Amino acid sequence: MDRLRQTTLKRPNPLQWIWYAFGGGLPEDRREWVLHDLTAKTRALRHLVRSMLLISPLVGFWLFVPASLGLRLALVLMGLIVGLFYSFAYMDESAEHRLAKAGYPRGMAKQIRAERHPERDAEAKARYIATYRS
Repeated sequence: MDRLRQTTLKRPNPLQWIWYAFGGGLPEDRREWVLHDLTAKTRALRHLVRSMLLISPLVGFWLFVPASLGLRLALVLMGLIVGLFYSFAYMDESAEHRLAKAGYPRGMAKQIRAERHPERDAEAKARYIATYRS
């Protein structure tokens, strides 16, 4: 996305962003921002921030459970590991779902990512064919 278009994106306000992070939809005028959010080069970092917001209530609760410090820290660590693992395992599916909520067709994020590096995808396809189809 070029610089000019990036500056014209209408970002959600903090409450809208929190709603969006928890899975809610944004108003129609934030539609292009959703597309940018889910297809930008920083999409994994953005996903991490959204995921941490979702996990933080559990982590906060576990920190104050009446138990030993070691147990509480182990709960927090395991919660973070499992939560982030599953969050990133389904990152692409989550992006497609968010884009569908914004009114884009399913598969749009994958298509945009594929268009960004066609030579890399062609090389990977050639390696796959050479390895498994010969």
